[in-house]
Amino acid sequence: MSERLRVGVLGGTGMVGQRFISLLENHPWFEVTTIAASPRSAGKTYEEAVNGRWKMDTPMPESAKKIIVKNVNEVEEVASEVDFVFSAVDMSKDEIKKIEEAYAKTETPVVSNNSAHRWTPDVPMVVPEINPEHMEVIKYQKERLGTKRGFVAVKPNCSIQSYAPVLTAWKEFEPYEVVATTYQAISGAGKTFKDWPEMDGNIIPFIGGEEEKSEKEPLRIWGHVDDTKKEIVPATEPRITCQCVRVPILNGHTAAVFVKFKKNPTKEQLVEALRKFSGIPQELKLPSAPEHFIQYLEEDNRPQVKLDVDYEHGMGVSVGRIREDSVYDWKFIGLSHNTVRGAAGGAVLCAELLKAQGYITKK
Repeated sequence: MSERLRVGVLGGTGMVGQRFISLLENHPWFEVTTIAASPRSAGKTYEEAVNGRWKMDTPMPESAKKIIVKNVNEVEEVASEVDFVFSAVDMSKDEIKKIEEAYAKTETPVVSNNSAHRWTPDVPMVVPEINPEHMEVIKYQKERLGTKRGFVAVKPNCSIQSYAPVLTAWKEFEPYEVVATTYQAISGAGKTFKDWPEMDGNIIPFIGGEEEKSEKEPLRIWGHVDDTKKEIVPATEPRITCQCVRVPILNGHTAAVFVKFKKNPTKEQLVEALRKFSGIPQELKLPSAPEHFIQYLEEDNRPQVKLDVDYEHGMGVSVGRIREDSVYDWKFIGLSHNTVRGAAGGAVLCAELLKAQGYITKK
């Protein structure tokens, strides 16, 4: 029998679900054995259920094609076949909260790409290089759920990955005020240009709910586990204001960011802090961890989506154009892959961290 953990993908037919299945092909620790989706897909092979809607630029893994899709609502049946699940279900927030906790209560850990539980006080929302210690709140969540091994953990929104790691690397210089504008790819809405032809040559200056997430989620990541309250308490600084714009790019979220610091770093100090920044995933050499989390590009015209979005297989962050600002102290451009580091890949890295920390084991 395989030593790899048996994985289920909830919502496996959607774009993020497809990205999970693509990324997990030949994973050394995890094996996709179960795919669950809406009742209309249940009973079909995965290949039949996706039926011409495969949105990845690599072929559908052969190992997934013949898996019979299960009904995601049949929680006990799906949970009985797996050690843990990734969640990418397309439902209302209340439905997602309910179904993810239902899976957790079957003693099945849930690693979610969804936003529904990002503000549940005892659910860790983690970028593994930034706040791996937040997984400690799981013990309090298990108390609330009445579980021994079941819990929910989430990763944050894709939009913050292009600047939150940068600000984390600069923590010693005490950033206290940030203005960010994100230029977000259409795959963040689960779309391709074929699905969304009106985006060709167009920008839309609104993405529902995105600005609030972009301003608030970094503060939760920079918060701490309060053992008295048994929850994550968010940080209060830096204050962030954000605008989010949808642009005609398939993959890759870019951010233009302005920062004020309490201390007065030089450009050399800022660049050095980015280049040396790493975390637990790099120390543990987790399978999906980028060797170098953040790269700094010296050229004036970088980072570019076409050249840099796949840095470290899409798991790294690219930064350029650090320069002094006439109103703020410094400004920069950041770029991250929104469906790899920003979605499925970030969740896979969280699951690897949870396995390394002993939270995810064989049933």
